[in-house]
Amino acid sequence: MTMKREELIQRIKDSAYLTGHFVLRSGRTSTYYLDKYRFETQPDILRQLGEEFAKFRTPATTLIAGAELGGVALAAAASMATGLPFVIVRNAKKGYGTERDYEGVLNKGDHVLLVEDIATTGGQVLEAAKKLTELGCTIERIVAVIDRQEGARENIEGGGFHFDALLTSGDLGIGK
Repeated sequence: MTMKREELIQRIKDSAYLTGHFVLRSGRTSTYYLDKYRFETQPDILRQLGEEFAKFRTPATTLIAGAELGGVALAAAASMATGLPFVIVRNAKKGYGTERDYEGVLNKGDHVLLVEDIATTGGQVLEAAKKLTELGCTIERIVAVIDRQEGARENIEGGGFHFDALLTSGDLGIGK
């Protein structure tokens, strides 16, 4: 069952919006927090996010990617919605087994739709995009569920990548 945009916004806000004092991955502090795990673990929201990400697939797209940990469920949802395989980009190379920077099947020349949960400064997704590029992939687009509108767009586009967000903190009626 497809949700309307307004329904998706309300479901995400109801499930994930917290107020208080929080330190973000970027090191910044905030009076609100969007707990990605609270919305990513809800099947109706996750299903809809997969459908929304699928709209960014181009005919050239061969692979979906998401950075661990928050991007894993999103990449899986987008994979199911598009029928394309996905890879998980590790934050750090594991020191055992295959010792790769990623999990899944990745080929040089893959055209990647890289999905992200919450973009504040874009640091983690930029790291993932750079790893994939070094491995011979082309990043077609980076798409976040929510752009907190705190510099992610500028940093990602300044890094040479295309950026979109399904929603902004403004769409949720929160933030500045």
